[in-house]
Amino acid sequence: MAPETNEYAIRLTGLVFEYPDKTRALDGVDLCVGPGERVALLGPNGAGKSTLILHMNGVYSPTAGSVAIDGIELADATVREVRSRVGLVFQDPDDQLFMTTVYDDVAFGPLNMGLSRDEVDERVHSALHAVGLADVASKPSQHLSFGQRKRIALATVLSMRPSVLVLDEPTSNLDPRAKRTMTDLLAGLDATALIATHDMDLAWRLTDRAIVLDGGRIVADGPTRELLADEELLVEHGLELPAAVRYADPAAIQSRS
Repeated sequence: MAPETNEYAIRLTGLVFEYPDKTRALDGVDLCVGPGERVALLGPNGAGKSTLILHMNGVYSPTAGSVAIDGIELADATVREVRSRVGLVFQDPDDQLFMTTVYDDVAFGPLNMGLSRDEVDERVHSALHAVGLADVASKPSQHLSFGQRKRIALATVLSMRPSVLVLDEPTSNLDPRAKRTMTDLLAGLDATALIATHDMDLAWRLTDRAIVLDGGRIVADGPTRELLADEELLVEHGLELPAAVRYADPAAIQSRS
């Protein structure tokens, strides 16, 4: 189900990816995401979700097919431009946090864009306020809780002001309070988003469209609330009904509040 537009924030065409041992992780993926769409990327472990999102900014290069962001096809000559448009947030925040302080982590990207110190400072403080952690700017990231580090990893991306957010399991390994905080935070962001997740409640609340990936292929693509209410489909592909459907809560079904 492609958006009714000729302009796409994300466009994958015939995407194939094989590992060196010829294992095929992606097998002809076609996907279009319109500007402003928030799309859940669902599927069991090993479905190819992480492999797919690592193509969004050139971490992986396709064996065949193409990736385009905001109409710019990803290639050696365009990878820097594409990466400036795509904010990729890894599942493990420690893959993104490596500087001495939180401020330095969040400033790293803007500094490498060649921005002035004043602009970098403004972006850092704006990003930290957005994730509710402006008060920890001078602290080392490793001294923070896992949930806080997840939010700092998001801030490192927000400081780059990307047009597309790509998130890998943003609520994984979080306790209930930290999960609610992250979900509320993501709900307030205004950006095109592709969210790879096993968290069906997150998908239910945040996205209008869902894609089920299995065996490296898209097996379902449609409105989130239709797909996530299809128990037969979900069970077939190693997924579960979200709580709003399991407990048949009419208020939850009608509202994402």
